[in-house]
Amino acid sequence: MAPHAGGDSSSSSSSSSSDQYKPQDAVHAALTMGALFGTGGLFLAAVKTSLEKKHVGPWAVFSKHGNIAATFAAVGSVYEFSRVASANLREKNDHYNNAIAGAFGGAVLGLRAGRIPAILGYGAVMSVTSAVFEYTGGRIQGAGRNPDVDEFERKEMLRKRYRRPVEETIAEIGEGRSIKLPGYDERRAQRLKEAYGFEVKPVCADPDRA
Repeated sequence: MAPHAGGDSSSSSSSSSSDQYKPQDAVHAALTMGALFGTGGLFLAAVKTSLEKKHVGPWAVFSKHGNIAATFAAVGSVYEFSRVASANLREKNDHYNNAIAGAFGGAVLGLRAGRIPAILGYGAVMSVTSAVFEYTGGRIQGAGRNPDVDEFERKEMLRKRYRRPVEETIAEIGEGRSIKLPGYDERRAQRLKEAYGFEVKPVCADPDRA
């Protein structure tokens, strides 16, 4: 009994250790996200410069609209650093980390207005939006596919779930136009007889069945 108990304790300890939170590098994540957001802000600054009515040089991207790239980089860096730092402190990955990060990131975005209500408002909106987005799955396209489910089996399951009986389909669109159920010729002859008063003998056009 003792070896069995030891095996259970070792397996439980290994499973608990695999479920433990693994700390992340907050500085590296902040620099990466800041560079990504800064690149996006630089692109927007370039677009805004190209739409200027006056002729401006290429350096206007930095001299006139460089604050856009700087703001984007700051928001991305602060958001990601706050999210990862919160996860490291709480040792948990959930939507609360995104709420905290959204509050700090939105506050940085509101600094451009230079007013306390704007800072609090941007922080609150970004916090709620980020938390709700993460809580609902963190995906724009909906829930991701299960990698353990074969794609062919998944599509077959969807076909069986949403497949309609052929009788119901034909009842809506009607027979004809190459849509024929067994006994179509006899039913067509009966309809012609009822409508026009003469009998049409069904003839098979297939020479092999004649």
